[in-house]
Amino acid sequence: MQPSALPAAPPIPSPSAPQFAVAPPSDDVKMSPLGGAVPIGKVPSSVSTVSSSEIARTRSDYAASVLANYVPGIIVSDYQGNGFQTNVDYRGFNSSPVDGVPQGLAVYQNGVRINESFGDTVNYDFITPIAIANMTVMSGNPVFGLNAIGGSISIDMKNGFNYHGFEADTRFGSFGRVQGSIQDGRQFGNWATYIAMDAIRDEGFREKGTSDIRRLYADLGVKGDGSEFHLNFTGADNSVGVAAASPVELLDEGWGRVFTTPQSTTNEMEMVSLNGSVQATDTLQISGVSYYRHFKQKHIDGNISDAEPCAVNPPGPPVTGACLDNLDGTSILLRDTGGNLITVPGDEGLGEIDRTFVDTNSFGAALQGVDKSKLFDRNNQFLLGGSIDHGEVAFSSSAQLGTLQPNFVVAGGGPFVGPFGDICTQEDDGSCTPTGATDLSDIRPVDISTTNTYYGLYFLDTFDATDRLTLTAGGRFNVANIQIHDETGLAPNLNSDDTYFHFNPVAGGTYKLLDGVSLYGSFSEANRAPVAAELACADPDNPCLLPSFLTSDPPLKQVVSYTWEVGLKGSSADALARQKMTWSLGYFHTLNTDDIINVASPIIGRSSFTNAGDTLREGVEAQINYWQGPLFAYAGYNFVEATFQSNLTLQSPFNPFADEDGNIFVHPGDRLPGVPMHKFKAGVDYSVTPRWRMGADLIAASNQIFFGDESNQNAPLGGYAKVNLHTSYDVTDNIQIYGLVDNAFNAHYGVYGTFFDVDDANEAAGTNFTDPRTIVPAAPIAAYGGLKVTF
Repeated sequence: MQPSALPAAPPIPSPSAPQFAVAPPSDDVKMSPLGGAVPIGKVPSSVSTVSSSEIARTRSDYAASVLANYVPGIIVSDYQGNGFQTNVDYRGFNSSPVDGVPQGLAVYQNGVRINESFGDTVNYDFITPIAIANMTVMSGNPVFGLNAIGGSISIDMKNGFNYHGFEADTRFGSFGRVQGSIQDGRQFGNWATYIAMDAIRDEGFREKGTSDIRRLYADLGVKGDGSEFHLNFTGADNSVGVAAASPVELLDEGWGRVFTTPQSTTNEMEMVSLNGSVQATDTLQISGVSYYRHFKQKHIDGNISDAEPCAVNPPGPPVTGACLDNLDGTSILLRDTGGNLITVPGDEGLGEIDRTFVDTNSFGAALQGVDKSKLFDRNNQFLLGGSIDHGEVAFSSSAQLGTLQPNFVVAGGGPFVGPFGDICTQEDDGSCTPTGATDLSDIRPVDISTTNTYYGLYFLDTFDATDRLTLTAGGRFNVANIQIHDETGLAPNLNSDDTYFHFNPVAGGTYKLLDGVSLYGSFSEANRAPVAAELACADPDNPCLLPSFLTSDPPLKQVVSYTWEVGLKGSSADALARQKMTWSLGYFHTLNTDDIINVASPIIGRSSFTNAGDTLREGVEAQINYWQGPLFAYAGYNFVEATFQSNLTLQSPFNPFADEDGNIFVHPGDRLPGVPMHKFKAGVDYSVTPRWRMGADLIAASNQIFFGDESNQNAPLGGYAKVNLHTSYDVTDNIQIYGLVDNAFNAHYGVYGTFFDVDDANEAAGTNFTDPRTIVPAAPIAAYGGLKVTF
């Protein structure tokens, strides 16, 4: 890996150097995925950085949770109902492991784009936090490519040059938690090795919420005269129970209750990357990266079926079949994969186990040159680079009918739904009379292949116009080609070949008002191309199963964002007093045109994607970090008003305020779902003695709008405040014991909310639900204890 992409090895401390119990991050940040570092004070946009020491104090096992602790604009939300599958929400833009969530952040690991092919999702569960050297969140920089409409996240991993030693950690605690990890870094002259691995078993606080996490990161590095190269490997094999949202009335009976199971996701990933840099001249550095990534996912989702038992009238056999209502008012009498008529018990509610499988092979490369020759006898940095990312995806899905058992468990073992069904007329008594014609079933098996190829060419110049004024200008040209092919031959309307392109400029500057205090401002554009999972599910008349079943392919427009930022940032340090402080205060305004959103369907559990006109994220944020010997303290605040800017008519059939056609009406100024207006976080860490350390972290967020309530007519999902505590004691120089308490005051709150079909649930499960709200509950209080050994 190139030196500019990694923090330098820590220097040998001198008596006058400031020493901190929690080491601060570097004062320089990368201006592109491959490097080109400049001081934070010269970056004309908002920047938040997190050091490995700050990561270690939280002892978090999920990288997204670390960001939520420290970055003012970030909060985590949870659509899946599992702590290892949560989303990053930054200023109202998402980075999520869930297909179907609009992805508004570009994410890189060691210079490699890790937004997965097919859905641009980001699987943070693949990254073990102990192996992270630093993380940087930056807004308003289109050099980071597609999906950077909200910003970018750069994750640099450790290597044997910047981490020396051996560490073993084991932990036990609430909900059957058992975990262990090791990391080891060694340097042998010009060569260095690093390896980190962890394994976690957690049975979860919700029913059937067990998680098994296994992760590995390894790096082999070599340095020469002005050059550095790294070969690294990332691997993961994870299985998580994803119980998703539960009706609020069910949660009143027990905070761990779940609605329809089984629900699980199995993820496997292997990535090999080679990156390096060469100092070609005194002022020119050439950096590059190449990679191969394989990602495989299996998802099992038990649901109440859209199909219902129905008596088959002559000329059909006198049996009870399974009828599926179409949006056009007709019904399909389902047949299995062998072409046989599906028969079901007439006195039990029908369940359905939906299975999806994704197999992705991705590879790519990037090359960049950074020249630091003086311009007009002033300091100047000019970077020029290009990248290509290619992905090939095989996607398949199936639906297996079953029966709904007590506790909302779907018992499988029934037939798998085939591609064709008999069109029948639904009679007043609920029976079905075949018409003699056949048609494709909406829940038929799907087998498609997709390819995506992303090209990028970018440049960025940072010029010290005076001793106080630094100007930045540049841009990136993005080209995205997405191809979809139906492998069954039964759905030619899925076949497509779409190409999107856009040039995204950036211009801004910083002005040093005082020593350590800078004024910054910038304008930038960025774009996000629709992904295959959205393009193949963009027809409201043929909705997808969240979005497991892909049906048709009308075109979607790409999303283009326009961001203005202005603010102040500063830092100060006193080596003799062993203290340092950094702070920032800023305003941001991001307008998205042709934003893409997910819209519910009248068919249970299904949705489609549509361009929703303009949306706006506007607000202010502030942060302060303070280090003083044994003390570390931080605080951050974010206010964001995330709103629709266009009049829309959207389907939301289970919203209590929907009209008789299941529509709601959105007006400019209505809030976007899932985005709290206010976020506040603060924390402190203090070494009471040289061996005993203790600390606390607070995360608070205001209310958020339910998904499906884009018209803002229902009461919002309530806000929350959560406190985490931690302490450690060094028994010897090599042995440490520690304790953690998450959600110390046992706050009960939801992290995601939407609506469900009360009537269909009552009919299928024999329940008496009256409230259509359904939420994902946050984890209650949990305590853990551990032992760490270092050499």
